[in-house]
Amino acid sequence: MQAPSGQMTAPALQALLEDGALAGEWVLDPRTSSIRLKSSSIAGLVRVNGVFREVSGNGTVSPDGEVSGAVTVAAASIDTKNKKRDTHLRSADFFDSGSNPDITFTAAGIRPSGQGVAVAGALTVRGRTRPLSFDAVASVHGDGEIWIDAEVVINRADFGLTWNQLGMVSMNNTLTVHAVFTRP
Repeated sequence: MQAPSGQMTAPALQALLEDGALAGEWVLDPRTSSIRLKSSSIAGLVRVNGVFREVSGNGTVSPDGEVSGAVTVAAASIDTKNKKRDTHLRSADFFDSGSNPDITFTAAGIRPSGQGVAVAGALTVRGRTRPLSFDAVASVHGDGEIWIDAEVVINRADFGLTWNQLGMVSMNNTLTVHAVFTRP
């Protein structure tokens, strides 16, 4: 069965998972996927936007509809369009990319829920792994792509990223995920 195109309702996605239409291996397309970071500083007056330039990942949909996978970003690939800030973000004050080169989300399960999917797994930053669950929008494009889109709020202190000169940098950051998976 070929999957229909576009955003999926929970019942439609559940049907595709149950009948095996999406079963198999999937690979993240780094050319069309993006992981963006939004933060604020100075009491919310200054917005900081960045993108991780190196992203990879994979996923598996089992014949019975179980979904698992992982997305990895290179911590050193952060790009906020400010060289001095990017160097500081790569330092031991934040990502410590020299000692902890990867930031990884491992999905333990994705299930249809409400108007999209509920994603459950674990996020590892600087060697610290914490559970992470969030809602996302899933869409199927022809029989060749699955898109997962989400905005996820992360408290960076949960991962030991506590540098905050004069309390001017927000502890909560938003990751905007556009993950495009294709068949290998």
